[in-house]
Amino acid sequence: MNIIIDAMGGDNAPEEIVRGAVLASQNAKSRLTLVGNRGKIESILRDEGADPRVFDIVHTDVEITMEDDPLSVVRGKKDSSMAVGLRLLKEGGDAFVSAGNTGALHAGSSLIIRTVKGVQRSGIATVLPFSRPILLMDSGANINVTADYLVQWAVMGSVYMKNVLGVERPEVGLLNNGAEEHKGTQVQIDAYAKLTAAPGIRFHGNVEGKELPFGPCDVLVTDGFTGNITLKLIEGMSKFMFSLLKDMYMTNTLTKLSFFAMKDQLRQVKHDFDANEYGGAPLLGLQKPVIKAHGSSDARAIMNAVRQAEAYISTGVTEQIAEQMAALSKVPAE
Repeated sequence: MNIIIDAMGGDNAPEEIVRGAVLASQNAKSRLTLVGNRGKIESILRDEGADPRVFDIVHTDVEITMEDDPLSVVRGKKDSSMAVGLRLLKEGGDAFVSAGNTGALHAGSSLIIRTVKGVQRSGIATVLPFSRPILLMDSGANINVTADYLVQWAVMGSVYMKNVLGVERPEVGLLNNGAEEHKGTQVQIDAYAKLTAAPGIRFHGNVEGKELPFGPCDVLVTDGFTGNITLKLIEGMSKFMFSLLKDMYMTNTLTKLSFFAMKDQLRQVKHDFDANEYGGAPLLGLQKPVIKAHGSSDARAIMNAVRQAEAYISTGVTEQIAEQMAALSKVPAE
């Protein structure tokens, strides 16, 4: 397997990206290709005591910034690390990992890699790290959606949860502002009816935001605007709660002693809520695996994104999504 890494994408590039690749190389079954400024990459590899010969390095000085237009990856910056990496994936690579501009990655992947036959739109699938992990899709790529997009994402999300995270019979929920089937906009109302009738989907029904921490389903579908706000709210609330706990335990000598008694349990809870443990979010529906790592990813997150890419490849998710899309296309329209 050959996993291609955008060394110049993300807030902490290239240092943390390259360090993450070094960590990943210690256990990876794949050959890793780093795309970016060769001089900077090799300097970081030397600082980490890594052998540059372990990696393939493809040089480019051009990078996509977070402020760039999404279509710059296929227009003004065709030689950027992201664009070069996507072309390498198309030409024979097995997976691509980037912590760069989300809009550019989604647009570039859709135009360069293309979607699986029958898939109307690929979407970003992010694991919400609750005690029952929930795959949120879409978490930021598609602002305007149709009911059919949501049905397709339910199918793709179910395939991913079964094959990569080992959930045998995933349940699908529709994010909404009420449990009743008539709640929401016309898109949600239509999606509810289609999800209820769709073969192969275990539809739980509508899910309200307050239910998410209690694990009502395994896959949660929504538009990218709502999904991204939900994701960022959960990230912010988890940081806020741990900050409150820290302040509470530091109040006086007694509370500090109780902290030391509970520190292992608290460390485990923090670990369970750490999105970096999942490494990144796959763009489901593409012909080849693309993993979107968080923009602020550190080396550990990149290492886990590579691990996730290997799991995506080895479990045949893309092929099964293609099979499910073919079966879905045969279902008569209402």
